[in-house]
Amino acid sequence: MTGGKCCMTYEQYEDRVRLQKQSGEQRINRYSPYCDLIYYPSSIQPELSLAMRILKPQRPSRICVTTHGWHMSIPSFTYMDTPHHEGDYLMVEVDMRGRAFSDGEPDCNGWELLDVIDAVNYVRKHYADCIIDPEIIYFEGGSGGGGNAYAIIGKFPDFFAAATAMCGITDYTVWYEQDEIGEFRDELDVWIGFPPHTNPIAYQSRSGLALIGNVLTPLFIAHGETDVRVPVEHARMYMEKAKELGLSERVRYMELEGVGTREHWGNSTEKQMQLMRERSEYNRNKHQVPIEIPSSGVFTVAGYLITKEFSVILDSLDKVAIVTYDLKQNEFKVTGEQLEGYTIVRHEPNR
Repeated sequence: MTGGKCCMTYEQYEDRVRLQKQSGEQRINRYSPYCDLIYYPSSIQPELSLAMRILKPQRPSRICVTTHGWHMSIPSFTYMDTPHHEGDYLMVEVDMRGRAFSDGEPDCNGWELLDVIDAVNYVRKHYADCIIDPEIIYFEGGSGGGGNAYAIIGKFPDFFAAATAMCGITDYTVWYEQDEIGEFRDELDVWIGFPPHTNPIAYQSRSGLALIGNVLTPLFIAHGETDVRVPVEHARMYMEKAKELGLSERVRYMELEGVGTREHWGNSTEKQMQLMRERSEYNRNKHQVPIEIPSSGVFTVAGYLITKEFSVILDSLDKVAIVTYDLKQNEFKVTGEQLEGYTIVRHEPNR
């Protein structure tokens, strides 16, 4: 596939109340020609049953995975006997842990991001006839999902061939302080476990801004200039840091002038939205090769870091460390404040 359309439903990125929690008897796999609702296990906590909705293309395509907005869940199963819009991707819509369809508790870019990787690995195995290249995976998310996008490409630096982050949170401490009416602060206190002033490193470990030095995935960012719920400062901070690190060619930014109210795309024109969609699609079409990490280097570990070559798991999701590695020498050094333990796993080739 040299081109195509990724027809995201941008409504799923608004901050609306999620669907009512589904009961156990409702939790069964559901199938139709072009839409399935599938339950799969967590690799880190196998007792958890997690959910995703899969939208199948008319012909074998690449995988594009997405997560929903902060307060939301994936859409309910819908029997579909025709392909989704004109989408040219196998769409994987992941229900974050603790939401309407999935077990567990939300943890704000903790293990919930590994759930996304588990979903993709399940799809690679069970939907192989829908996929043309299982090594090329794209990510797109907005609002809470945009915050996921910034963090997931930092915690899994060689997993995604390209990514899009729209109206996303880059620094959760800043977002906490910007939340004047407390609509997100309540969840942050619970999902992370405390406010940022009591444990700033825990908030740093969830924030994509702290992981920007890890970014190898070509990233397209879009943000409304007057967004109320996730202020444009988040994207601007990220772009300023990207420029400092010489990542301007890898990270591209579109700021939508005059766009944003209490809805992220409030006051937008169809022309602005279409241009945003085209630029997001261009970023995917331009990048159709797997990412490879350097044979030696340095990564930030925010709770954990997982690459195709090795993984580093810290003793807590609330900690941040640095790993210096040399794959040829098989040498790894992990350093960090208040670090009590960690696990390093070297992965086998052709895994």
